[in-house]
Amino acid sequence: MPELPEVETVRRGLAPVLEGQRLERVQIRRADLRFPFPDGFGQRLTGRTVTSVGRRAKYLLIELDDETILISHLGMSGSFRIYPENPPELDKHDHVVFGTSEGQEIRYNDPRRFGFMILTTRAELADHKMLHKIGPEPVFPGLDAKQLAARLAGRAAPIKAALLDQTVIAGIGNIYACEALFNAGISPKRKAASIKGARVDRLATAIKDVLMKAIDAGGSSLKDHRQPSGELGYFQHEFHVYGRTGEPCPNCGDGVTIKQMTQSGRSTFFCSRCQR
Repeated sequence: MPELPEVETVRRGLAPVLEGQRLERVQIRRADLRFPFPDGFGQRLTGRTVTSVGRRAKYLLIELDDETILISHLGMSGSFRIYPENPPELDKHDHVVFGTSEGQEIRYNDPRRFGFMILTTRAELADHKMLHKIGPEPVFPGLDAKQLAARLAGRAAPIKAALLDQTVIAGIGNIYACEALFNAGISPKRKAASIKGARVDRLATAIKDVLMKAIDAGGSSLKDHRQPSGELGYFQHEFHVYGRTGEPCPNCGDGVTIKQMTQSGRSTFFCSRCQR
């Protein structure tokens, strides 16, 4: 599932194409994705001008000039593609088509249909059921060590599970939790409440560094992620531990290899020597 860097990459690709543009055509090609489309979805968007393309955690927020906000989640396999001119024939998985006043076409493609698009308003956004419990953003401007320690205080769950909890911190998924913990030298088994002092300093820095590097690389393309241009992300080539079970630890060498275990139903990748 796309995590914060992948969604931010999509946002950055869509913003210059959509912001300031009138939606001349909005076509939905099936009744539902994960959820049914709102009644009158296409009609409510057609003729409106996009004022901003934002992001909250793993959600895209497309605001229109009447203060309607389109909340979009990419699910497991969703992607937006931009066609400046001469778009190809529609694919069977192109479920939503947006046509802009400059003649560009943006398609939402989702083979597994776990994504969704719903509508709300600016006034209702903060209290929307999808967003109101989400924790603070780890980047832009991001959490400092003091704020992170406060978010982790009193939590008996392992730190890896705490990082995946969207009510603690927004947008971090399995890939970037594993990578940040490795970079900070922290065991994924350690209790979240024990992350204090130098450890929380290292972790706050590692979270921001990993996420920003991933954004700069266009995210991680393991299966489905594509940037709106159609280009792959490249951060998967910089993984230190994720998916590298049995490979040498980049820090330790000397025959020490990356291990894998299951936590809360998710695979965790780590080095048992240098992560404490």
